[in-house]
Amino acid sequence: MFRIGLTGGIASGKSSASQRFAELGAVVIDHDVLAREAVAPGTVGLDEVAETFGEAVLAPDGSLDRPALGRVVFGDPDALARLEGIIHPQVRRLSAEREAAAAASTPDAVVVHDIPLLVETGQVGTFHLLVVVDAPAEVRLARLVDGRGLTEADARARIAAQATDAERLAVADRVLDGGGDVDHLRDQVDDLWVRVRQEIAEELDADELEA
Repeated sequence: MFRIGLTGGIASGKSSASQRFAELGAVVIDHDVLAREAVAPGTVGLDEVAETFGEAVLAPDGSLDRPALGRVVFGDPDALARLEGIIHPQVRRLSAEREAAAAASTPDAVVVHDIPLLVETGQVGTFHLLVVVDAPAEVRLARLVDGRGLTEADARARIAAQATDAERLAVADRVLDGGGDVDHLRDQVDDLWVRVRQEIAEELDADELEA
């Protein structure tokens, strides 16, 4: 199994890269999806969130009221740290389960962990290859404002809340240019995929010779 850590700043094009990896045959584990699963109704995670922040963060149907929770933790580093302390261990557990299932079904699987906050959560150095999708901050700002309808102030705040471009680039094994159009980014993923599959094939051949 070959493990890739995929990250990038908000609106950098990371999701497009992740989608292309999946189309090429990778097992993509989206940690944003896992974060939602971690606090789904009936989970230990949701129980812990309610116990920590009160019933006010629950919707009438018992599910998590995300806007209400956001109002509690936004701008409060201590509250945000408590929330992360609940969610991150659950996400890592779910991620490990997904990865183990992929390895059991396909020993030479390429598993891509799509992690927006990979650098921020201290997961650098845990992958065979760490890929960063990079795009200039002003390009990302325009995408957030024009494409997602955020105000400029909100867009800048979301960009500022993440690791800096320099921090991500400093730990990257491979950088993909997400500042252009989607086809340009997909072509880069295709090139990387060929190299990864070639490396896996060479390692398998070496293992067979040693056997």
